[in-house]
Amino acid sequence: MKKIYPSAAAALDGIVQDGQLLAVGGFGLCGIPEALIDALRDSAVKDLTVISNNAGVDGFGLGKLLETRQIRKMISSYVGENKEFERQFLAHELELEFTPQGTLAERLRAGGAGIPAFFTRTGVGTLVAEGKEVREFDGHDYVMERALVPDVALGKAWKADVSGNLIFRRTARNFNPAAIMAGRISVVEVEEIVPTGTFDPDAVHLPGIYVHRIVLNANPEKRIEKRTIRDSPRAGV
Repeated sequence: MKKIYPSAAAALDGIVQDGQLLAVGGFGLCGIPEALIDALRDSAVKDLTVISNNAGVDGFGLGKLLETRQIRKMISSYVGENKEFERQFLAHELELEFTPQGTLAERLRAGGAGIPAFFTRTGVGTLVAEGKEVREFDGHDYVMERALVPDVALGKAWKADVSGNLIFRRTARNFNPAAIMAGRISVVEVEEIVPTGTFDPDAVHLPGIYVHRIVLNANPEKRIEKRTIRDSPRAGV
């Protein structure tokens, strides 16, 4: 089966449509499938529910889809760096299913593993547990969380071979393997594509059975998050 596509737009052609559930890999500014997000924006599909640890930042990543109002709902863990997200949420223009970070990762992993639901102590007694089944095990309450199985998953890896076997680079791995595994159709952008057999099997982070389409993005934008501090005035000065 041919997995290599000539462009991000071609890789999404015929598989994205209005109202879908999508998963998007990345964490902060790291490991963002930026070319695929741009192609998704240009496709003009709308009313999307998007699973992602965070909602990008203004003008980058999923922030672009928020600006074009293509996202109806976010299933996320951290949303504190996007002013447009904040504006839409506070104005009741955007739905949010807030999910603890570890729970979000496990919901995707469970989806990829074919596990429909699991129990966790995280969120018991909080808003996170509202409307969900709670069961006692060994003297502790656990809340049941449903797995996430997106219609389409967009991911980012460092290298792929022609068969779709993936290698991620350092922290850019983050949510990408779980998101890719969970997708009914998974599309991955990579910085390099090599012939099948190039990788040592022990070096493969995610096998190609989970990857349906690949697109080359050899020169991605690599943003860096920096901590900025302000000098405190010295006492008596």
